[in-house]
Amino acid sequence: MKHKKVKKRIFTSGGKNLVLLGLASIVISAATTGVSLAIYHNSGDIYLDRSRPGYLPDEKEIEEENDKQEEEYVFEKSGKITMDVIDEYLEKIQVDVRALDTYEKPFDENLLSDERLGIPSSDEGDGNSM
Repeated sequence: MKHKKVKKRIFTSGGKNLVLLGLASIVISAATTGVSLAIYHNSGDIYLDRSRPGYLPDEKEIEEENDKQEEEYVFEKSGKITMDVIDEYLEKIQVDVRALDTYEKPFDENLLSDERLGIPSSDEGDGNSM
């Protein structure tokens, strides 16, 4: 009985190429992410990002907040709702009601039409239809 020699291959040439492709894509993505984060940090935009807890407002935003004297009315979290509280709320809400009354039809469904929003309709397109 003759024994055949069995060659064991760990990777075939296709498998090796696939591993190399995976490693190369990881290295490239890590490098581009690192470069973009460095640019983001060095430009100073990282300090203005509102989604981060350490957000620092821009000087214009600080001025706008200081200029803004309006306060929103909020019911107390606890306590009784009396006629005095309701009357106070109705007085405060009248500012918003008057602002809505300045519009011709504030709750009209046509306010969100494509034409009103500046979205060209499919009829007015460049002749290409899908």
